[in-house]
Amino acid sequence: MEPVHFCTSEGFSVDSDLAEAVATLKAAFTQRKIPATFAPADPQEIERLRKSLKIPARFRSLLAAADPVDVETVTPIERVRLFPASKLFEEQVGYAVPEEGGQPKPEWRKSWIIIGRSALLGDPYFIDIAKLDAEGDCPVFTAMTGTEQLKPTLCASSLQQFLRILAASMEVASGFGEAVLDDDDERTFRETLAPHVKNIDSAALRAGHWT
Repeated sequence: MEPVHFCTSEGFSVDSDLAEAVATLKAAFTQRKIPATFAPADPQEIERLRKSLKIPARFRSLLAAADPVDVETVTPIERVRLFPASKLFEEQVGYAVPEEGGQPKPEWRKSWIIIGRSALLGDPYFIDIAKLDAEGDCPVFTAMTGTEQLKPTLCASSLQQFLRILAASMEVASGFGEAVLDDDDERTFRETLAPHVKNIDSAALRAGHWT
């Protein structure tokens, strides 16, 4: 069945799958009582990002409807900080966008656009706009920094699946409390999260980033 599409006040189309993923993530923050701020991004900023970074349609829809102004997921194994529209371009500097007088990061492809970062490890989360699907969506990857060779690992096959996995990880984490976990507890968390990831995106489960 084709997803239903809604329109924001700025005229951006938001499909029902993406809207549901955002709503689920917001609900996870509410359930955990962790502050998070989503708000519509400035349409002019979105247009600038479209021209400068070629961000795809579905990501533009997300920013128009629920720009992650102050959003960081919290789980025993990871904290994912999502970047708002106002900071997206500057976060590319040193990667797809060279620093002044410098060169782009070796092995970093121009089609990789950073949308967030691990608040624990500093590793980037990025979309690959060279792999757009029919909905204008694309897969999300991460890669360890500080290594001789970048090895991207799939986090989700699409942006909306990425948001749903973040929500699922937050929901699962609610059963583990706020105490520092030992290795056995972290293993239990990953095992508990695995079936949720499988239901959302089996390819992401096979890639192994979340488990």
